Formats: sequence, C-alpha cells, structure tokens
Amino acid sequence: MSVKKITKSDIVDRVHVNTKIEKKILQAAFEGIIEEFKNALKDGATVELRGFGTLEPRLRRGRDKARNPKTGEVLSVEPHYVAAFRAGQELKKALMEIPVEK
Repeated sequence: MSVKKITKSDIVDRVHVNTKIEKKILQAAFEGIIEEFKNALKDGATVELRGFGTLEPRLRRGRDKARNPKTGEVLSVEPHYVAAFRAGQELKKALMEIPVEK
C-alpha cells in the first residue's frame, strides 16, 4: 500500500469527475458537511455515518504533570474533549482486504 495523503480538494475533484456536479457547489457542500460535523461534536452529539464509522466527543482526563515534548517543560493539562473515530463494519472489512506488503 503506497502512503498517500488525500485532501478535501482531491475528494472534491474525484466527486466532480464521477458526478459532473460543479466544483464550487461540491466544495460548498463538503465544507457545509464538515462544519455540521464540528457543530454536532461541539454540542456533545455523536455523528454516525452508516457503513463508514462514528465520530464522538471523548473526554480525556487531565494530568498534573505532563511534559511538552518540544521544550521539555513540565506543565499541567486540564481535562478536555477530543474527537474519537470508530470504524464501521463495512470500513473494517474493506481495510482487511488490503494486501500486506512484505
């Protein structure tokens, strides 16, 4: 499996080729969807995309002694929420089919 990064622009280009929908419309729709994901997570809701996976806000507990890896400075970290992703069954099955390079 080659290591490649796919950006929002790449996704919009691919959908445009497959659907012939205008790129500006696709870009606006994609940005709107991502914004709704952010808003839902900010509100504490779980975003479920059947066949793909689930995004949910997950509480990370704070620490009294954490270390900044860049500077080595010791600091404390307050409890905070992070976005967590759980892959759905269809995505898991699709990934299991990728051949492993030896």
